[in-house]
Amino acid sequence: MLLFAHSPQFFLGVYLPGYAAGLALCYIHGYFEHARGTKSNYGILYNAPFFNDGYHVEHHLWPTEHWRRLPDHIVRGASTSHWPPVLRWIEALNLEMLERLALRSSVLQRFLLTTHERALRQLLTKLRHVRTVQIVGGGMFPRTAILLQQLLPEAGITIIDANAESIRMAKAFITGDIKLVHESCEPIHSVNADLIVIPLSFIGDRDAVYKHPPAATVLIHDWIWAKRTAFCRKGVVVSPWLLKRLNLIQR
Repeated sequence: MLLFAHSPQFFLGVYLPGYAAGLALCYIHGYFEHARGTKSNYGILYNAPFFNDGYHVEHHLWPTEHWRRLPDHIVRGASTSHWPPVLRWIEALNLEMLERLALRSSVLQRFLLTTHERALRQLLTKLRHVRTVQIVGGGMFPRTAILLQQLLPEAGITIIDANAESIRMAKAFITGDIKLVHESCEPIHSVNADLIVIPLSFIGDRDAVYKHPPAATVLIHDWIWAKRTAFCRKGVVVSPWLLKRLNLIQR
């Protein structure tokens, strides 16, 4: 009351917004410390200035332990996050959510088709005799299948996706003889295909795919900085805006 009486503009324009923002950050921090189970963050950049607050699983198990000694009690197999709690909402901004945006926007769909077609055309000049194609996780908006159907009209194309909803949504964009298979796929062994395509959202062992290609030719969508020159015959940037590149692997 004294602050408001002395300086109402400061109170309303600075103090109250700052106080509200602080309460909001406290709520976000507390919520994401326990959302989907209690998680720890062991990063030094967060724990050094915040008194090892990231050791939250350990704090629950040893609530009276001094913060300096919490790193001595790291729980093996504890659920962890790369982000501190106040930034853990970023984990919700995953590739699947971004993919769903494309389902609602014809502009985004045209942009994705144009950028991916340009990248595919540059790499397909290196390929010969592609008769069978397997696309891992190519559901939702199946741009790779749509484009390969145009660029490789003689090839048989199969989309393999473990998500039944993604398969269902992809059907709205599919024409012709493209097959849709609802099953999980871990391409660490040889597959019966001339070409296999790995998505950016692939959650398996990406390094193993690079080191031991499961088909004669593999196209791997990867982050723009992942050139993988030790394994790639050629790689092209799909779009700087997508932070994405397409790498060609041949065995």
